[in-house]
Amino acid sequence: MKPSSKYFDSIRIKPGGKKRKAEEEARNRCQWAGCEQPGRHKAPAGRNREGEYLWFCLDHVREYNKNYNYFSGLSDDDVAKFQKESMIGNRPTWKMGTANAKTTAAPTFAEMKSGSAKAMRMRDPAAWARAQNTEPVRRLKPLESRAMRTLGLKDSASSDDIKTRYKELVKKHHPDANGGDRTSEERFRDVIQAYQLLKTAGLC
Repeated sequence: MKPSSKYFDSIRIKPGGKKRKAEEEARNRCQWAGCEQPGRHKAPAGRNREGEYLWFCLDHVREYNKNYNYFSGLSDDDVAKFQKESMIGNRPTWKMGTANAKTTAAPTFAEMKSGSAKAMRMRDPAAWARAQNTEPVRRLKPLESRAMRTLGLKDSASSDDIKTRYKELVKKHHPDANGGDRTSEERFRDVIQAYQLLKTAGLC
């Protein structure tokens, strides 16, 4: 586009306005009483004047910021209320299930906080300790469970229980002790196979 184009004539520039002019004038001189230095540093004007700034020189903006207190003039209750509301962005909250925002706002914090006396009454204090001391339930594979039943044990049997039961059954069904009973010999083989399977699985 050429500088002589007619489209340049249609460009409109928004005037600075009174606010910009006032800011420029404020920067020309520090707003600290009696100071003639240029005010190049801005500082917040205070509560209820959000978005407005005062302009100071470097020394006076430091002095102003050192003594600045946003909560000046407020009571302790008002300060506590402001801090509580700021946790939710100063927005109202409503209880679950309310139809619209016109209903009464709920408290800033939940009625039953974690660790409160009301919550502790509803919980079992020993539940956590029991959960820590409870051993996880062991889930056996079908062949392992079948081997346990061959030895006459439950799936939750310990390693010592398996070894003890194995020794008992071997003594009982050993060929030297059963008097040539064929049924007892088959049972003897089943016991040995079951024990070997459990041993390979690392259960004993």
